[in-house]
Amino acid sequence: MGLTEYESKAYLSLTSLTSATALEVNETSGVPLSRLYDVLKSLHKKGFIEITRGKPLKYSVIPPQDVFKKARVKIKEELDEAEAEVKNIYESQISKSPAPIWLIYGTDKIVKKELEIIGRAKDTLHIAAGFMFQGELEKLDDALGKSLKKGVQTRIIAAPYNITDGEKIDISKGLNKLDCQMKTFQIPFIKALIRDKKEMMLIFSKFEDESVISQTAIGVWNKYTEFVETIADLYNLVWNMNLFTSYP
Repeated sequence: MGLTEYESKAYLSLTSLTSATALEVNETSGVPLSRLYDVLKSLHKKGFIEITRGKPLKYSVIPPQDVFKKARVKIKEELDEAEAEVKNIYESQISKSPAPIWLIYGTDKIVKKELEIIGRAKDTLHIAAGFMFQGELEKLDDALGKSLKKGVQTRIIAAPYNITDGEKIDISKGLNKLDCQMKTFQIPFIKALIRDKKEMMLIFSKFEDESVISQTAIGVWNKYTEFVETIADLYNLVWNMNLFTSYP
């Protein structure tokens, strides 16, 4: 909440008293009287208490629900601003990396990176979904829905279904509600995500008896523009072949 130790003690004391003089706050809070007046002025300035003129001055607590409501809004605004600044720094440095290829292990980290890539899309998204992890479809649906609202042209080639860790996942059915171009084809156990012809991620996993073993999954995140452009062109070439079941 941004209060000092003395401010916290004085505020909690006033909360129990509702309204009090400085001497009364001093007795219950333990804040030295020599410091208390400055502390109470600071609490007033920060919007935690009100001061009523008179002899002596009266200090009253603003209802805590009002204080906390305003504090939540302020904290959220500060967090959003900080996130935007750090994100800009992060994304500006990615492109400067001398070897922009990373290996990502673990389904949670892979899905998180997929959502980041989708969130950065400005013009196009090309997706090939030969398999999905448990719970991934819902997260992708939400992220892709936001991306489509921004006008990002999206193409998806999806397998009808796959088995992950012994459980069936209806891929094409899960994605078909999205307002984008989608085609269905039983592609191999691989996923590809290409964003604006600038970055892409390939996801591989071992499988056994036609079931993906999610704990073996690995993502290859690539920022080599020339390579990404080539793969995107190949994707569009395959897209135009008469191999798929199309959805509007």
